[in-house]
This record gives sequence, structure tokens and C-alpha cells, in this order.
Amino acid sequence: MNYLKILSLICVSVFIVSCKTNSTSEETKKEKPNILFIFPDQFRNAAIGINNQDPVVTPNLDKLGKEGMVISNAISNYPLCSPYRGMLMTGKLPYNNSVLSNSNSNRHKYNNSWQKDDVSISDVLVENGYDAGYVGKLHLTSPAPIQGKDSVLWDAYQPKELRHNFNFWYAYGTFDEHNTPHYWKNEAKEDEVTEIKEWSAKHEANVIIDYIKNPSPETRSADKPFALFWSVNPPHPPYQYVPEKYLKNYKDKSLDELLVRENVALDSDVSEFAFHAGATRNRTHLAKEHVRNHFAMVTGVDEQIGRVLKSLKDEGIEENTIVIITSDHGEMMGSHGLMSKNVWFEEAINVPFIIKWPRKIRANQKSDLIVSVTDIMPTILNLVEATDGIPKNLDGRDLSSIILNDEGDKPTSALYYFILEGEPASGHRGIRTHKNTYVITIDKNNIERKFLYDNVNDPYQKTNLIGKNADLEKKLYSELIKNLEEKKDPWLEKYQNLK
Repeated sequence: MNYLKILSLICVSVFIVSCKTNSTSEETKKEKPNILFIFPDQFRNAAIGINNQDPVVTPNLDKLGKEGMVISNAISNYPLCSPYRGMLMTGKLPYNNSVLSNSNSNRHKYNNSWQKDDVSISDVLVENGYDAGYVGKLHLTSPAPIQGKDSVLWDAYQPKELRHNFNFWYAYGTFDEHNTPHYWKNEAKEDEVTEIKEWSAKHEANVIIDYIKNPSPETRSADKPFALFWSVNPPHPPYQYVPEKYLKNYKDKSLDELLVRENVALDSDVSEFAFHAGATRNRTHLAKEHVRNHFAMVTGVDEQIGRVLKSLKDEGIEENTIVIITSDHGEMMGSHGLMSKNVWFEEAINVPFIIKWPRKIRANQKSDLIVSVTDIMPTILNLVEATDGIPKNLDGRDLSSIILNDEGDKPTSALYYFILEGEPASGHRGIRTHKNTYVITIDKNNIERKFLYDNVNDPYQKTNLIGKNADLEKKLYSELIKNLEEKKDPWLEKYQNLK
């Protein structure tokens, strides 16, 4: 073979390899990312080790935070299970999506449920070529009362036609027996419940690992990207339902070593909040009894999340999977003498938000971006360029360009809501800015109260500044009213009629 022939063959080979490389590169660019959205229940932002607040052990979440972006101002605008989930799924505020309060049989008469006609994040993802899956707690349907029974029903079966195109389904309504959970799987009828004898977080992690590793017609298509939503019930109460092995980090510590926030007031009756129908008062004995269990649950959930994240790496899909860790709301755990959630304090409204996408988001970033629950749907859909069919009437903003490139106008505040069942115009409204929390409340007797906190100089919100800074009050009042007017909140008319 002469020199020219050899050179010709080399050139042809280089051309073929170059074409293959460019083709692969183009395919990679066009490949849609997977989405893994994980939101443990009742998990406050302070309860992640990397934040250096609560004395918790969360090595997997700490590692994830260093591998992605930690957003410090994610706000649960209405810090209660069902309203959060309604906003997450629809991108719409409670008075626009019918989920005004927690879903149960008492609210069935108000149609306090996820509406069939509300185009939801899963509908849009599926329209844009995704397989969508849901695992864990849903809590978005108010079941009908059973005649002759006085007890309130919380758990609810979600018929397939009301699942908004989630094609993989391993979920329940709300059922807080963490050690003996049950689920409706895919095509199961209402009386075909799968009962499990294993801690729910561990069992669900197993289900998700199988989902990731073993695509099949029953789970997901190997030819499509997936969008999997995992709602972990722990660390939601009952706090005592936690495997013993996770208690080792906490069982020998005193309350002072665990409840380290300066606003903890275990012996207060919090009489100043007696007007607030959502504030959980006179229950701080639960903090004394169960803070160890609650933090142990956090550590246990962290371990199970770590197992799931490892499976992404093992399957070679970590680089192009968007992982988001957040929560529906926090837990007061004795701060301000309160338990649970549904109030405007940081322990309830400030939730974790870690996003990792190795292909496009630089590691080890910290952001003070304010993220509202309604922003999540448009932001995710635009991140993955799944824009066909996005509703025009969403209440949230697309923050994708800010997250990816730090480009665009950043939100200056997030709204806070408390609404009475069946009464869209009732309750409290407020805003949380980078520096302040400002709230106006209207109780059942139409009495108005105001609250203002300096979250920079008073991070534990111990001092109500109402009446002490007129200029600041005026500024925050104007911003709140402007936001409520833009959102056409029915509360505003009621409030203005009282003045």
C-alpha cells in the first residue's frame, strides 16, 4: 500500500471518528435531564448539618450541598402539608387551586382537593416526553365522610384519572404509621392496598432504587427521561416511629444540647397567639419527649436519600439528573413556645432547598435567592425546556436563568398565608423579605394584629417591632399590599373593608 492510500485511509478514519464524536456531542446536548424531586415532611432548613444550626447528623445532605447549590431563602408560603402540595403541583396559590387547608373528610364539602382541571407539573412533563412517577405521601384529596362515623378521615385513595398523568404510582393519601405503611401501587383498586412492615423511608428508598435501576413497562420507559417525586413522611410525627439505630447520635444529649435555638420557650403558654387558629400551643411537652426522635428521623431520612443518590451514580445517570431536596414546611419544636407548623416564624416557613445538576450547575454554590412554592413548577419546567403546555395562569415565577446563570430580576419577597377552611378571604397575610418578616392577621372576630421582625439583627425573631419603626412598617405594608393586589387575593377586599 503506497503512502497516498495510507494517508487517504487515515483521513477517512479521522472523518468518521469526528462525525461520531460530533453526533454523540449533539445527542448529549439534546438529551433531557432526569428529575428527582425529594421533599421530606416537616423538615426545617435549620435541621441540615451544613447550615450549622440544629445539632443534626446529615452527611449525605451535607455532601449534596457541596456538590450543588444551597438556596437559603426557600419559603413555604403556606406552611401546611396540603396547601404546599397543591401549590407545588399546580404552580397556583391556594385560593386559585381549591386546596385552602389540610385535606380530610371535614373539608370534603369544600372540595378541598387537587382539581382534575388544574394542569399540573406532571401533566406538562409528560406532554414534553417524560415518564412521571410519584412515591410516598400525597395528601391532596379530601375523602368523603362515611355515614355513621364521627371520626375524621385523612387517608384517601387517588383514582388514576386524578393522578395527572403520573404513570408510576406508589403512594397513599396521608397515613402516619411510619413503621407499618401502606400504598396503592399503579393499577391497584381502592381495596387493593399493599401493606408493608418496614420503616416507610427505607421501604420507599428501595422502591425508588428499583425504579432507577430496572426500567420496565410497569415503571418507566428506558427511552424517556424520568421525573420522580418522592414525598417522605418522616420526620413528620408521630416522632417515636423511628428505627433505634438512628437514635445513637442523640439519646445521651440533654435538651439544652439539642434545642439550641435562642427562642425555645418550653414553659410558655404563648397566650399572645391564642387568637391564631393554626398555632399549636400548650404542646411543648412533645419537644421535651421527642426532639431526639425527630432529629433521629432526620438522620434516618438522610441515610435513605444517600442510598438513592448512590443509585444514580451506580447507574451512570448522576451527571444529567437534576436532584432537588426541599420540604413542605418546617417544625417549631418548642421555638416561641410552639410546636408543629402553620405560623410565620422561620422554623416553620424556611425550608431546605438544595439543587444539584452536575452538567449545568456549578458545585459548592450558596445563594440567597428567595424561592416561593409556586415558583417551583415554572422553574423546573424551564430548566429542562419542557415548555409546551405550560399554563398561562400560574402564580409563580420562572427562576431558571437565575439558578443557571445568575441572570434576571430576583424576587424581593415571598408571601405568607394562613387561611381558614372553606374561606378564601380569611386569615393572615404577610411577606418575608431578605431582612424582614411582616404579617397582618385577622382573627375570627375580625380583630387585626401586626407583627414585624428584623431577621438580620434578631434572627430568632424575639422582638416584635410594630410601632418602633414607622418608615420600615410603611415600606413593608406597601410591598405586601402591592403583592396581594397583583395576585388578586380575595383577603385584600375583606381587610380593606375592615379599615
